[in-house]
Amino acid sequence: MKKFIHVITTLSLLVWAAMIIANAGQPKPLSGTISLSGAWAIYPLAVKWGEGFKKLHPDVKFEISAGGAGKGLTDAITGAVDIGMVSREVDKAEKAKGAFPIYIAKDAVFATISSKNPSLANIQAKGISLKKFGDIFINNRVTTWKEAVGGVDSPIHLYTRADACGAASAWAATLGKYKQDDLKGIGVYGDPGLLEAVRRDPLGIGYNNLGFVFSNENVNPGIVIVPIDANNNCKVDPNERIDSRDKAYQEVAAGRYPGSRREYFVTKGQPKGLAKDFIEYALSEEGTKVLKDVGGYVPLTDKEQKAELGRF
Repeated sequence: MKKFIHVITTLSLLVWAAMIIANAGQPKPLSGTISLSGAWAIYPLAVKWGEGFKKLHPDVKFEISAGGAGKGLTDAITGAVDIGMVSREVDKAEKAKGAFPIYIAKDAVFATISSKNPSLANIQAKGISLKKFGDIFINNRVTTWKEAVGGVDSPIHLYTRADACGAASAWAATLGKYKQDDLKGIGVYGDPGLLEAVRRDPLGIGYNNLGFVFSNENVNPGIVIVPIDANNNCKVDPNERIDSRDKAYQEVAAGRYPGSRREYFVTKGQPKGLAKDFIEYALSEEGTKVLKDVGGYVPLTDKEQKAELGRF
């Protein structure tokens, strides 16, 4: 009997040891909550990344809210959230407060008008130069569509963002050394709101993030992207006409489109814990696949991804 008990004990110890060896190197299951807030431009992507991460780690919960890049940055610095979604560059003063930006995707801001604009033919043939865009949005020197592109002598109705956001900051920076507060126009909250305001006003003009301009492969119904006459030759060249998502991707990826910009996750100090795990997932091969499936964003190159991961 003693011999039998000894054998059973020995076998139990061997099984226990085998289980320890089998589990060695296995990642510890993740659990907890990851909170994000900020840019409307990043919100759809963050939601999909969250869903993908949860498939790998079912015990992790997400709290994700949109409210503008300014809110996301403030929330990250104050510790109100784990990750801020910021669709503009982070300045030195913000970094001095602890903001640590991680480059996660490429995006762009496009000037948008209604497809019912009475000067549409002239706009699509001539485009608008960055200088003239500045005279429309910043200086109030160009106030009619006839002054902008010729054609119908009707007023330009300007729309801008009411919330502190990356799209406005990026659009202002595209027009020169300007900030969001320099942009003129009727303030509208959020990317969806601004898009709808322009769609409903034949004389309106605004600006929107890449992800909100397109519906699948095509520009959203009722909306037209205003070509930027980058070389100031008063005509729209083939590379300046963007009428599909694929064309937008090409121009942004190549760095040719003037309104291109970077998207960031921002943490207070270098990311750690669950936030770090999630950001590493976002910059992984699987995360890149999710980004491409979502659409509306241009992924980083392999070299750019490795460089960001190497920073933390």
